Amino acid sequence: MWLLRLLAALLIVGIGASLLIYTFTGNRFYLRLSGRLLKYGIIFALLVFALMFIERLAIIPL
Repeated sequence: MWLLRLLAALLIVGIGASLLIYTFTGNRFYLRLSGRLLKYGIIFALLVFALMFIERLAIIPL
């Protein structure tokens, strides 16, 4: 679980840094980078939550 928290913190730092660089330079590459990081971060989080949900269903006795 600590690894997921570390990845989330790195994702937030990466998005923030790319938005800050975009603000200073005006280079749209960094804006697209932050959008891609956000998109893939959300997809990864949804996959992790789905796996946690499936695991929870698997331990329910029938």
